[in-house]
Amino acid sequence: MLEIFKRVISKRILKKIVLSKPVNKNIVKSVAKLISIKNELYLQIESFYTDGKAIQKNIKAQEAPDALTLMVGHEYKQMNIITTAGECQIKVSGKGKVTVLDRIKEKAEALEISGHDRKKQHILSATEPIDFLYELGVKDEKGRIFDKKRSKFKQINRFLELLSEAADFDKDKELYILDLCCGKSYLSFAVYYYFTELRGMKVVMDCVDLKADVIEYCSAVSEKLGYTGLNFIAGDINDFIPQRTPDLTVSLHACDIATDIVLAKAVKSGSEVILSTPCCHHEMMHQIKPSGSNCDFMLSHSILKQKFCDAATDSLRCLMLEACGYNVMALELIDPDETPKNVLIRANKNNKITEEQKNKKLAEYNAICSALGIDPYLKNIL
Repeated sequence: MLEIFKRVISKRILKKIVLSKPVNKNIVKSVAKLISIKNELYLQIESFYTDGKAIQKNIKAQEAPDALTLMVGHEYKQMNIITTAGECQIKVSGKGKVTVLDRIKEKAEALEISGHDRKKQHILSATEPIDFLYELGVKDEKGRIFDKKRSKFKQINRFLELLSEAADFDKDKELYILDLCCGKSYLSFAVYYYFTELRGMKVVMDCVDLKADVIEYCSAVSEKLGYTGLNFIAGDINDFIPQRTPDLTVSLHACDIATDIVLAKAVKSGSEVILSTPCCHHEMMHQIKPSGSNCDFMLSHSILKQKFCDAATDSLRCLMLEACGYNVMALELIDPDETPKNVLIRANKNNKITEEQKNKKLAEYNAICSALGIDPYLKNIL
């Protein structure tokens, strides 16, 4: 098996691998394909969950054969490897017997591997002048991106791409959008520009932040650009009262429990779509005290404890949103090399989710909190 995986990946003849019959019953199936990130080859595995989530994981090409081999039997009972030179099927029986049916020919034509950042993902032009990007210092007056702002430009574009996939609003509707903990408001301007300029929609957007000087600056930029529906409000998001039910709530890197306040405000106000990128996870680090000693091996190492708490915090946020009637996906915002704060939580309200389904998710949430010995802020405010 290892040699097969090495051959199809190193020779770049792999079209895709379908990983089926998962051991984890929450997974429907997974699909793996080769991609290129910064001219380096990766195997991207996208897993589809029973609750509608789709989570991607990228593995360096040289590490992928070993990783796939370990998955056989332990994570998936069947793999179908589809290449330019034929197919191979790997099956594991109920008794653990592995059968490999290799029909991949020796002579094969290598595939052209697509880049992770495809042109169609670039909603904002990388070469043409865009008014708000000039005013915010991301581009010059001719449309050239400043070198130090390339990461910010990628981040904005990726956010808009993920937004466009989730925000299928009626073109004739006047949208009401919130940006909570907006900061310097790169995303506020980008989201407003996207809906008004690129999609031709009417928008009223309220952006809230504690920093009065930043709000004053953003208000001046908005007025200069003639963005009449873009409002900046200085104040605590706890005290902010939306004008009406939001169609969309966004937030970028609200620190620690500020993300929880954003999510709670969005849920309580009935927001149809939520996009939030968490930041600076501290709360669970100070609380976690699991029952028993099964986690001691990991929690005794500070850096691993922090990584566990980061992932557990965002996983619980997703679960709470599901308990509140949303379809939720956890996505990668941009390359982790650009920033470690690259998880985006995207939630779409689903009125077809039953109370029984919500209660089941809430019971699961409470059981996990109890097992970890934590009392999350989000739990208390929702």
